Amino acid sequence: MTSRFTELVVDCHDPEALAAFWCAVLDFKVLEQREDLVEIGSWAPTVEEVRARQMPPTLVFIRVPEGKESKKNRLHLDVSPIDGSTEDEVARLLALGAAKADVGQGPDRSWVVMTDPEGNEFCVLRTLAP
Repeated sequence: MTSRFTELVVDCHDPEALAAFWCAVLDFKVLEQREDLVEIGSWAPTVEEVRARQMPPTLVFIRVPEGKESKKNRLHLDVSPIDGSTEDEVARLLALGAAKADVGQGPDRSWVVMTDPEGNEFCVLRTLAP
């Protein structure tokens, strides 16, 4: 018996806005949208495909009334640019509404800590561009 990692759920105030931000960051599309929930992904999962092999998880944004309660997330996403430099990707993400963040990482790191429009941390890692 085996399980698959199929979804990562993010509690937020504005699922539509946060899903739009992450769609732009990751080139994902909206797979499902309801009143308090938006699911995005790079593919539309089917039971057969999920059973056959591990596929990338989708992101699900769910509206909750409470805000983020701690300064630093215990779980965060890492993204790697594929078309340009890390610096170019950071500039693109800043234009989309992200912000740089200081969580004590220090200035000499190879990654950049950022926050999405609702303050959730994520890291931009080294570029994978050729």
